[in-house]
Amino acid sequence: MARTSVPSVFVAVSAFTLLAACSGEAGDTVEEIAVPSGDAPAEIVQRQDNFEAIGDSFKTIREQLESEAPDFAVITPAAADINERLQRLPGLFPEGSSMEAGHDTEALAVIWEDPDGFAEVQEQAVAASADMMAAAATGDAEAVGGQVGNLGLNGCKACHDKYRVEQE
Repeated sequence: MARTSVPSVFVAVSAFTLLAACSGEAGDTVEEIAVPSGDAPAEIVQRQDNFEAIGDSFKTIREQLESEAPDFAVITPAAADINERLQRLPGLFPEGSSMEAGHDTEALAVIWEDPDGFAEVQEQAVAASADMMAAAATGDAEAVGGQVGNLGLNGCKACHDKYRVEQE
């Protein structure tokens, strides 16, 4: 008889917590957001839409993993969507499109002060999302949950902790 181990349950709960952080859920509030000055670069809207879509795909995966019988015909394309959208990020952060520049965004100027670090975090996120896609291809819900946690920790959280305005 198979049994669920406590670590597996912990990984799943942790993964869902990270998913909420990646998708902008869990009561996002920002103490202070700068008011846009003038026309914002189109990339800000594109990246915000891109991140919203990533959040929607994470939500889809989370819902499937929480169900009794996860549907991998739903999980697999959602994982691929996240990977494809994360690969778009380098082109969505033109210099001067930060919160400090007066735009309605949560992107901090440290992105352009530390371009190598920002690029590294993006590369880690893309690699972690590729691992999540590979896990989805196996049809193993536990493996997907583990890779969701990996992406949340080494992709989303790693970027948000340094390059995004602090959330309360």
